[in-house]
Amino acid sequence: MIRAGIIGATGYAGAELVRILLGHKDTEIRWFGSRSYIDQKYASIYQNFFQLVDAACMDDNMEALADQVDVIFTATPQGLCASLVNEGILSKCKIIDLSADFRLKDVAVYEEWYKITHKAPEFLPEAVYGLCEINREDIKKARLVANPGCYTTCSILTCYPLVKEGLIDPDTLIIDAKSGTSGAGRGAKTDNLFCEVNENIKAYGVGTHRHTPEIEEQLGYACGHAIRLSFTPHLVPMNRGILVTAYASLTRTVSYEEVKEIYDRYYGKETFIRVLEKDVFPQTKWVEGSNYVDVNFKLDPRTNRVVLMGALDNLVKGAAGQAVQNMNLLFGCREQEGLDLVPMFP
Repeated sequence: MIRAGIIGATGYAGAELVRILLGHKDTEIRWFGSRSYIDQKYASIYQNFFQLVDAACMDDNMEALADQVDVIFTATPQGLCASLVNEGILSKCKIIDLSADFRLKDVAVYEEWYKITHKAPEFLPEAVYGLCEINREDIKKARLVANPGCYTTCSILTCYPLVKEGLIDPDTLIIDAKSGTSGAGRGAKTDNLFCEVNENIKAYGVGTHRHTPEIEEQLGYACGHAIRLSFTPHLVPMNRGILVTAYASLTRTVSYEEVKEIYDRYYGKETFIRVLEKDVFPQTKWVEGSNYVDVNFKLDPRTNRVVLMGALDNLVKGAAGQAVQNMNLLFGCREQEGLDLVPMFP
């Protein structure tokens, strides 16, 4: 039995971790960590866990937690995990960090985009970027896993095969992404009030969104050199989901069959990536509540471009589901354990 602790259990991603781990036959949650609700019953904060979770919330004492569990999930704001982790903790348990603290290898890039000082740069070289379908073997050997961001997971997995194969010029990539409001977290913000979000769609973080360098770094590894791309996120009035539509110039003339063969070669055996049939395009509704990513493409011969599309649930494959998938790899479980979640509809 894997003993798990969650720091940040009362945020949306933390609550989704609880929901998934309750259905994981090989895991027991030992610690529901929260700075805001210490000593309060967890089920009083999320009533959907009434009679399912009897525990009260504890603090974020990672030192004490490391003595009691095999894996710590940190579903916390940027900077917290880096301020808490140390060699002693990593010698006792694994850490899966859902924040951005260990996603970027260059500490200067992290500090430029996140506007905070990195508190544990010594662990950046060993942290493994937890995109399971790409880094599976490295994840299995890791002590510290940097769980990817939601926008980045969708963007990278959508574009990766064609970048890796050199079929598109990655410097021409333009990524248009849309997310539901849960992606902004549970904290009270004026911009997330019902009257602000309802019947509205808006771009934000234009040219400055923090997931940009993460996408650039990972796709740069795929093509073998640093790249620069355009990424613009949008907030849409729905609870869950991310839809990515990306545009890139082709490096040569190709047929639908050639491109489809590439996607099938990369993802045909992947449980959680579904390459859709011709002219069937991803929709957030068809992945909601699941760990699936739906991807597809459309060639545009008139402009010599390809349109790449992907959809996922930002709280599952974009956060908690991917974290559990990483945990399964770390501890030798069936990779799909706890994640056999059929998308919800309607």
